[in-house]
Formats: sequence, C-alpha cells, structure tokens
Amino acid sequence: MSTQDPRSIWRRKPVDEMEDETVKSGLFKSLGLWQLTAIGVGGIIGVGIFSLAGLVAHGDSANPGVGPAVLISFLIAGLASAAAALSYAEFAGMIPRAGSAYTYGYVALGEITGWFIGWDLLLEYIAIVAVVAIGISGYLDAFLGGFGIHLPAWMASTVDEGKGGLINLPAILICLLVTFILSRGTKTFGRFELAVVAIKVVLILFIVGLGIFYINTNNYNPFMPSGFGPVVAGAATVFFAVFGYDAMSTAAEEATDGKKHMPKAIILSLIVAMLLYVAATLVLTGMQNYKDIDPKAGFASAFSSVGLPVIASIISVFAVLSILTVMLTFLLGVTRVWFSMSRDGLLPGWFSKVDRHGTPQRVTWIAGVASAFLAGIFPIRAVADLTNIGILAAFVVVCLSVIVFRYTKPHEPRTFRLPLMPVVPAFGVLASLFLITQLHWETWVRFVVWLIIGLAIYFGYGRRHSLMNPDSPRHEREQSLHA
Repeated sequence: MSTQDPRSIWRRKPVDEMEDETVKSGLFKSLGLWQLTAIGVGGIIGVGIFSLAGLVAHGDSANPGVGPAVLISFLIAGLASAAAALSYAEFAGMIPRAGSAYTYGYVALGEITGWFIGWDLLLEYIAIVAVVAIGISGYLDAFLGGFGIHLPAWMASTVDEGKGGLINLPAILICLLVTFILSRGTKTFGRFELAVVAIKVVLILFIVGLGIFYINTNNYNPFMPSGFGPVVAGAATVFFAVFGYDAMSTAAEEATDGKKHMPKAIILSLIVAMLLYVAATLVLTGMQNYKDIDPKAGFASAFSSVGLPVIASIISVFAVLSILTVMLTFLLGVTRVWFSMSRDGLLPGWFSKVDRHGTPQRVTWIAGVASAFLAGIFPIRAVADLTNIGILAAFVVVCLSVIVFRYTKPHEPRTFRLPLMPVVPAFGVLASLFLITQLHWETWVRFVVWLIIGLAIYFGYGRRHSLMNPDSPRHEREQSLHA
C-alpha cells in the first residue's frame, strides 16, 4: 500500500499493485500490435475527416468558414495531440492497464485527480460515440438522397438544426448497433476493427487519388478567408479528429504484450492518421469552394459538384462503414474506464462484472443507450465541442502526470521514454489549455456542471468505498466472499 495518508483524497495507487489486478480482471488478452494500431487508426480517422473537416471549412451560424485553411486547423490540432501521444506512449508502456488517463492520473497525481479525469472521460467518450453517429446519419441521408429517397425531417434532424426535426432516429439506431457489436466480445471486435480500418484507409486513398484530378486551384484562393482566429477555433473543433489513440490505450489489459505493443501502436496510429488528413483536406477544399461544401457530408458533396454522383454515393456507403470503427473504439474506451473505476471501488462493483466472453456487458449497454440519447437530440457541433473540452482536460492531466512521474519514479521500468523531457509534455499542457480557451462558453457550463455532479458522487460514495481506503466496505465484502 501507499506510504501516504490512506484517507487522503491525494492517495496514489502503487504501480506494483497493477500487475496483480490485470491478471485477475477477467478481461481476455487477445489484441496484438496490428489490431491495437487498427483500433487507434479506427478511433482517429472517421467523422473528423468525413464530417468535421467540411463543417469547419464551410462554417456555421456561430462560426465563420475557414476555407482551405482547415488544413492548418488539423495541423495545429495534430501538433498539440502529438505531445500528448508521446506522454500516453510512455505511460502505456509502463502501466498497460485498462483506464488510460484515469489510471495515469491516479498513479501519478492522486485519487481525486484520477476521479476527475475518469468522470470526465465517461461523458466525453459517450459524447464522441454520439457525434460519430450524427456524422454517419448525415452520410446516410446523402446516400439515400442519391436515389431520390429523403427521410422525413422530423426523424432525421434535431430541433436545434432548424430543419423542422424532432429527433435523429438513424443516429440512435446506429449507436445501438455498435453497442451490440462490442457486446459480442473483444476478440470479435478486434477482427472486425482490423478489417474495416483496412477498408477505411483504402477509401481515403481512393478519394485522394481520384479527387486530385478534379482540383481547381482557384478554390484555394483565398486560403484563409476569415483570418487566423477562426482557424485556431477550428483547431479546437477538429481536435476531435486526432485523439483516438487515447481510447485505444484503455484496451491495454486486453493486449497480448501491452508494455511492448502499446507505445508503438499509439505513435503509429497518429502518424498514419495525420498523413491521410493532410492529403484529404487539400483534396476536399480543392475540389469544391468551401462555401458550397456540405458541412455534414463534405466529400460526398465535393464529388457531386464535379459531376460524379455515383462516386459520391459510393463514398457515402463506405464512409458509414468506416466511421463505425470510431464509435467502436470510443465505446470500448468508456466501458473500460468505467470498468476500472468500478474495480477500484470509486463506483459500485456492479459495473465491473464481466461475462463469459470477458466483456463488461452492463456498462457496455448503459454507455450505448446514453450515446443514443445524446445523438438523438443534440446537433453535431455542440456535442463535438463538449467532447473536446473533456479530452483536452485529459491531455493536460496526462502530460502533467508524465512529468511528475519521471521525477518521482525515475527508476520505474519504461519500454518507451518520450524525448526532450519536460519540454514535450509541457508543450502538450500549454497547447491543450490554449485550445480549451477557444471553445464556446456554453461548452464550459456543461462541462463544469458535469464535474460538480462527479464531485458529489466522489465525496458521497467513491472516497469511502475506494479500495485505497483501508476502511472501505468493499474490503469487508471481499473478505466475506473468500471466507
């Protein structure tokens, strides 16, 4: 146990206890390097490029379009994300445990920090699944429109979109479908993810390879029509598109060799994603004037604009399929964070029960239904910004944690050591904080309300029941079970 006061909210979880917990977790170890990388790429590439790129380039009622400079938005977001990715890689190679940022914060900065970031991730990952479902719904509508079929407005858009809608029914059904796929077990999920990510990468290469012949360089002028400010604000929104590797790290306990494979998979997935993003955004804004891009189905509208509606329909079909991997990755993420918090005693143990497939079914279906609720009633940008503030907060904690842990535990075995300590993680902290300031005040209000609710649960339940508390009722129950 820790040498600190065991009743302090700053008590830290000892690293040497992690190995025993992973052996007893009940989660199956079935993911190799390429499956982990596929999960990372699957989480990064998706709605960010297929929907948010067009949204930020085109703009909306509250944000001017940034035009071709959406490329710079992606590069700014990617640079900030890279610093955090290296921090995640160092931790993942040292602590291959479900929970990701929640676990890293718990070990390095104390229980209250771990709770803060874990509670934050529960909302953010569920919101990500909802955003992606909304994005898929947009491409599905574009696909059906190619055949002259249009879904009634009341069931295909939310009230806030101003189209006479009441609920986004396709988005709800997509959330429930993905929940079912994940509920079948990690082994099945890993195979599905690897196959669909391969399709996704081929699709983007196809889009770039064909679209390059239809680029009109006049569409790049003006390159930055609204100035640099909206470009930075756009980076805060498209940041959603560059952090899927953090959800992949929540599957560390299900990796066949987490300490060796997790750091490589994190770095590989971000490199692949950023190369594809740069090429795809150049093609998107070169094929169609940014003012005419469909903010919900950018590439479908771009190919339609150059007289290739069949290609647009094909893209819509495969976009729907490929974006499913993002939902799967983040739904996996929220269930594993929830599982870890429950196993540690911060949430009721009922949530950490697994079935014969090694899957925590209870939290999987609760998270899936919650994401369906968000997808059904909120517009895409509101949910995307809510997601980003939470992930940026997680990045701040992870970057701070890796600095603290490098100096408090310098001799702890590490399979990967990030370079230029502490410059790289410090840059990650500053960049993440800067991007947070670019988000709307409504997003801050929602985030703060969620954290207040979380603090009430922690002080009302988690602090007392935590397994780090020697007086926890969970200890008594476990002793009676083994008696």
